[in-house]
Amino acid sequence: MSAVRGLRKLSRVALLGTTSRDSLPDAIEHVAKVHRAHHPGADLRPLRRAYVLAESSHRGQTRKSGEPYITHPLAVTLLLAQLGAETTTLTASLLHDTVEDTAVTLDQVREEFGEQVCYLVDGVTKLEKVDYGAAAEPETFRKMLLATGNDVRVMAIKLADRLHNMRTLGVMRREKQVRIAKVTRDVLIPLAERLGIQALKSELEDLVFAVLHPEEHAGTRELIREHNARPDPLTAFAGQVRRTLRDAGITAQVLIRPRHTVSVHRLRLKRGQLGDCDFARLLVLVEEDADCYAVLGELHTCFAPLVSQFKDFIAVPKFNLYQSLHTAIADTEGRVAEVLVRTHRMHRVAETGVIALGDPHAAATADAAHDTAGQATGATVGDATGERTDPTRPGWLSRLLEWQSHAPDPNTFWQELRDELAQDLEITVYCAVPGAEGSGGGAVPLPAGATCVDAAYAQLGEAGHRCIGARVNGRLVALTTVLRDGDALQLFLEPSHGSPSGPSPEWLDHVRTPSARLAIREWLAAHRPEAGAAEGTAAGQETGAGRTAAEGRGTVADRCADALRDPAPGPRSTPESRTRSAGHAPGHGGAGGERTGGSARHAFGGVRQKRAPAQPQGPDRYPENVPVVPGRPGTPVRLARCCTPVPTDAVTGFPVRGGAVTVHRESCQSVARMARDGRLTLPVRWEQGDAGCRVTLRAEAFGRPHLLADLTETIAAHGAAVVAADVEPPREQRVRHTYTLQLPDAAGLPALMRAMLEVPGVYDVTRSASRAAAN
Repeated sequence: MSAVRGLRKLSRVALLGTTSRDSLPDAIEHVAKVHRAHHPGADLRPLRRAYVLAESSHRGQTRKSGEPYITHPLAVTLLLAQLGAETTTLTASLLHDTVEDTAVTLDQVREEFGEQVCYLVDGVTKLEKVDYGAAAEPETFRKMLLATGNDVRVMAIKLADRLHNMRTLGVMRREKQVRIAKVTRDVLIPLAERLGIQALKSELEDLVFAVLHPEEHAGTRELIREHNARPDPLTAFAGQVRRTLRDAGITAQVLIRPRHTVSVHRLRLKRGQLGDCDFARLLVLVEEDADCYAVLGELHTCFAPLVSQFKDFIAVPKFNLYQSLHTAIADTEGRVAEVLVRTHRMHRVAETGVIALGDPHAAATADAAHDTAGQATGATVGDATGERTDPTRPGWLSRLLEWQSHAPDPNTFWQELRDELAQDLEITVYCAVPGAEGSGGGAVPLPAGATCVDAAYAQLGEAGHRCIGARVNGRLVALTTVLRDGDALQLFLEPSHGSPSGPSPEWLDHVRTPSARLAIREWLAAHRPEAGAAEGTAAGQETGAGRTAAEGRGTVADRCADALRDPAPGPRSTPESRTRSAGHAPGHGGAGGERTGGSARHAFGGVRQKRAPAQPQGPDRYPENVPVVPGRPGTPVRLARCCTPVPTDAVTGFPVRGGAVTVHRESCQSVARMARDGRLTLPVRWEQGDAGCRVTLRAEAFGRPHLLADLTETIAAHGAAVVAADVEPPREQRVRHTYTLQLPDAAGLPALMRAMLEVPGVYDVTRSASRAAAN
């Protein structure tokens, strides 16, 4: 409150005193001094004009505390100046309430101060309740976020505005204090975290904690007071670290950084009881990035490190620009101290986040931005397409701006916004989409806990409806698998032509991003009214309706089984009828084809049912292609079941009881084993004419509707007949089909295998090591 009283005194001086046309009013002299400490060459004339306009337009207005209203924009501007904001931001912060609360118009602001200041003022101006009613607050935040998408300085002003309002919240009714504190907790604090403005975020957390949990806040403050009354062991610890680094020739500044109230409270909840070294951390500041690792090496050499506490946010920065090395070390007395190691530049960015970047529209090189932002991270550098590549448009903000356009209802937007911001962390996965048009893959930022489904919609938009499978780090996984930071993800899609099979209602139980949730709900409402209706009632609630819809519809794997047991009516051929036609090759028509496409084993409520395979009848049956043993005419020859050789395979024979010869592929493991045992081998050659051959193929696929029908159609189109088929119960949305096929010509086998591999959802086709048991 002392800062506010000082500002009130200065504002009264400005109201009562006189100033020359070009001099600064006394009330903003302090603001100007702080500003020039960060920006020595700043032009202060816009600040003077902005203050004169703000003071005159707010004259006569008072805050609920009774203070002149001008103290509020002055306090907000001072906060931003202390964080190093540039002149345009400070000018807009002085004017941020003029359009909302006075007769000043945006046109006047634009004419006097330019387009950028006008944009910032408009971005933080609230929408009127008289026009929007109960939707005014969510729609105001929607407007503000859209403006932030083009210029993050809008949100910086809003956060500083809310911080000063929270500092003076005590004059309001308890109910209003709680309402404002909850919105601050749910929306503004997460936004401050994502923009990296730690200095504002920490104080906002403490103020909200005091309002919503006064007893816990008082207890934690008492713990801190008791600790401060005792000698701090970190003082001696810091001295040891300074000597260690000095002896190593490393120039560094070692500071004790106290934890703020909420940080102490969280640590107490985590550990149960706090030690004397838990109320603060050591902060080591150096000049260069390489010095950070030199410091780390010395600390881990001269002290006992706690390896589990080490984190490298320099090599892998956080999504909010934060960079630092985190470690914990113990001295000879067993005291443990947490240590942060960073450069002075990293420290500035850690405290002020995007504010350190300055003007996001400035066309400056990274070096120029480094100088003008007070050794902050470089500002904006354009790429070849003209798009900004600076981090002031982070992934989470891009996602938010994208999905909000699909949430026209204010209540849905408000709930989804809170859910989105409730995610504490962000991860990055590296996504590849083979065959996807217009998507080359790349790094995809996602909230922690996101699944493959979230990644599909984040990368592909509505084309995510066509996603049927995924690999993570080379392993096939379910689409609902939770991703981790740094995962390599490969998505598999249905072909772009034709209607997609579409998402499963169960996906709603697993997705974490609003964009995916809204897209899935829209698709289900349009294509599956019963599922869409169930999900429509779940907006803004927990996903219980999603689970109900998922149970009614079943998993992706269940839908694959549905294609076998519950064919859809209509002019489209059913899986069963399509499989019947696949039992014989084109041109060999007749009633003697396969009845059920091999009548595969499949899941009926977890019970396998097996039908005997139908055999080709009459003139459609292909004669077996029997290899011969040179010099032994008439010798019975059998094809080994373990490797099912076909013509063109390199083969060898082994005599067995009864004078017969069993033929194996030379690559078969049984050949090597029998050769080691000294078994006699016989040369074998293929006699091929019009005779066909029999082969067993195994297709590995992601479960989806019509998969069996599509595979058998492909088999039939290549002139092969299904002798037997086996479909194993789906596991983790994957299914294995094994077919024993009769081919008219073995030369067509490679083309058939390639065609089966091109069936949507199929990711591998191989020769089976053993033929179907039914054969």
